[in-house]
Amino acid sequence: MALVTYALRASFLLLPPHVETPPLLRRALRYVPAAVLTAIWAPELLVAGGELAISSGNERLLAGAVAIAVAWRWRLTFATILAGLAALHFFHWIL
Repeated sequence: MALVTYALRASFLLLPPHVETPPLLRRALRYVPAAVLTAIWAPELLVAGGELAISSGNERLLAGAVAIAVAWRWRLTFATILAGLAALHFFHWIL
C-alpha cells in the first residue's frame, strides 16, 4: 500500500510535461483539502472520552456548530476560528 501511495503522489511530479491530467481528476482534486480537514476535526467534535457524544452537553460539538455557521455565513477563516474559540470557551463556562 505504501508503494501505491508513493507512486500516486510521485506521478504528478514525474510525469512528462505534455501529459495532462483529466478534467474530472482536476475537479475532484479541488475537494481534497476540505475533505482532509473535515476528517481531522469531525472526530474531535463527535467523540468525547472514547465514546460518541452527540448531545447538548458536548461543548465541542456546540462550538463546532457555531464555527460552521460562521464559516457558512461569512466565509472568513479568521472569523470562523475566533467564533469557534469564543463559543468553545463560552460553552465550557456555561456547561
